[in-house]
Amino acid sequence: MLASRRSKPQSENKADGKDGSSESRIILPKDRKSRKGSSNSQTTEQESKLSALQEKMQQKLKGARFRWINEVMYTETGDKTFGMVQANPSIFAEYHKGFAAQVQKWPVNPVDVFISQLQGRKRVVVADLGCGEAKLAAAVGEQHTVHSFDLVAHNERITPCNIADVPLPNEVVDVAIFCLALMGTDFIKFVREANRILRMGGELKIAEVVSRIASTEAFVAALEEQGFRLDRKTTLSKMFIMLDLTKIRRCPSTFQMAPGLLKPCIYKRR
Repeated sequence: MLASRRSKPQSENKADGKDGSSESRIILPKDRKSRKGSSNSQTTEQESKLSALQEKMQQKLKGARFRWINEVMYTETGDKTFGMVQANPSIFAEYHKGFAAQVQKWPVNPVDVFISQLQGRKRVVVADLGCGEAKLAAAVGEQHTVHSFDLVAHNERITPCNIADVPLPNEVVDVAIFCLALMGTDFIKFVREANRILRMGGELKIAEVVSRIASTEAFVAALEEQGFRLDRKTTLSKMFIMLDLTKIRRCPSTFQMAPGLLKPCIYKRR
């Protein structure tokens, strides 16, 4: 009996493709996985681009919000601003986040100059009026007695108030500081309050943005009308002006607001 001949499967005959015949392509599981991975990669890239766009838009919205709060603080009275942030303390938190971002761009921060000056002195009583996050008290609070005042108690060092009316008795302070804090249209009230709490011969230190001051002579004259004498005027990195004054008498009973002496510090819209 002749043994039956079994032919090899056709797929085996053409597996190596050496006979030049065409062969159908078999997609293996690993190929499918590769294609799926490529699709996932494209989706992830699209999501990343969308996330970057969302982040950019969010930052613009935050910037617009900061500019609005900043403009209000410069163009309203201290009482109105205090009422606004007391009703909604998150406004002040938003402002300081935006302000901190601006500070990073400065060549120097005036508060660091005040800290350096106080670090080399004997113990004094300091009033930091418009203290922000109370960086000065954090730096020299153990060496000096520092009273920190601002619209909201951002931390435990700060007493919230309108700095035109701080909770201190008359003539108990040696040094009063306004570090970029003369923001309201009634800033003369802030200066008068500094005079009230300063001892006779006490020091008033002011740091302001140069571009805010329409006339340095007129601004200094307004300060002198409130019982101070200018001792020194310096410029810090061409961006800030630093004024050192001494209390030589008490404030007069009458005064004028003179809001035009200081321009609002309005940040450009980008």
